[in-house]
Amino acid sequence: MASAKKTMTLNLTDAEMSALEALSDKKDLNKTSILRQALRLYQVIEARLEKGDKLYFEDDKTKEKAEVVML
Repeated sequence: MASAKKTMTLNLTDAEMSALEALSDKKDLNKTSILRQALRLYQVIEARLEKGDKLYFEDDKTKEKAEVVML
């Protein structure tokens, strides 16, 4: 059984809306799906950080790592 959905109003800057629309077009998903995926990703990252894990991006060629710091 699917959980009940709630509606909310979201105020975005022009730049934020442009980024959302670009991702929506690139991924061929509606904006709501993009935001839901972003929320799930944020939850996973937060859970891992709370356990003491760190998040890195690694350059494929140089193997240089950069830590992502979350607020």
